[in-house]
Amino acid sequence: MIELGPAETPGLVCAHHHLYSALARGMPAQPRVPTTFREILEQVWWRLDTALDLEMIEWSAKLGALEALESGTTAIVDHHESPNSIEGSLSVIADACAEVGVRVVCAYGVTDRHGPDGARRGLEENRRFLGAGGAGLVGIHAAFTCGDGTLEAAAALAGESGVGVHIHVCEGPEDAGAPARLARHATDRWLLAHGVHLPTDHGLAGTIVHNPYSNLNNAVGYANPARFSNPVALGTDGIGAHMIETFRLAYALGRSVDVTASPETAWGWLETGWDLVPAARGDRVTWSYEPMTPWHVAFTPGIRPLRVEVGGDVVWADGRPTRVDAVEVRAKAREQAARLHARL
Repeated sequence: MIELGPAETPGLVCAHHHLYSALARGMPAQPRVPTTFREILEQVWWRLDTALDLEMIEWSAKLGALEALESGTTAIVDHHESPNSIEGSLSVIADACAEVGVRVVCAYGVTDRHGPDGARRGLEENRRFLGAGGAGLVGIHAAFTCGDGTLEAAAALAGESGVGVHIHVCEGPEDAGAPARLARHATDRWLLAHGVHLPTDHGLAGTIVHNPYSNLNNAVGYANPARFSNPVALGTDGIGAHMIETFRLAYALGRSVDVTASPETAWGWLETGWDLVPAARGDRVTWSYEPMTPWHVAFTPGIRPLRVEVGGDVVWADGRPTRVDAVEVRAKAREQAARLHARL
């Protein structure tokens, strides 16, 4: 364990991300204004993911990894879907993040939305990536977009591979039936993203990943994760990887329903990320503020990393990354975003 000074922490972990969403900014308006969570999925994200190709995936991952470093995040647990560019997609993401200097745990979100062949190909991409030694989990989109056979197959693959499953659970009311369908499959290795509509006594094993900004943005409600007995981690659901700001929002939301809530609770959720990606404990971030303690950080805007070390190598210093050209990454990502938006 490295010894940390008052302005230092281990590298932060974003426990639920969608790196492909980095290219969504400025996308064309939807055919009509979504008024429900299901319509947001159908008109925004399910249109966008079908338009992705491997070149878009590469540069969105590089941009997302760059933005992670800019905010002191050294590890990302990613959940990916690109139904028309499945094969090799997880390796593209892993290689892109490695080039920037960020750790990533990959998963392909299996779903029956694109028929049996789409589900099979998603399972095989998880199998291929894990079998090649990639750091990953088996991805499932959500129970409400999968038949029981697909859920069974994904859970079995995770068991065979010695990893957990990364799945959206009860993000919206559409997925209210998830606990009953997943209970016999879920293990302590599973990541249950969101849990907004998850009953307090839900009976599912695994870590719940709270995504406060996304839940507010999608108007799905407040998960109030303090009510769960499961471990809780923090994620962004694709809205960047700024985990200090995510912690601050998680604390403020907790305080909004319980005036006795302490920032130490939300800080504990941030620390759960190190249980999910233990290697990040050995990374080191030197911040622009001290001391980096919950009560200070919760009320201090503008905290930024001055220096980031991943695996002993300096990957961020003097306001820029050391392994890639930030200007080039942003320029290439803009080009790919323009291609993506034209398809939409």
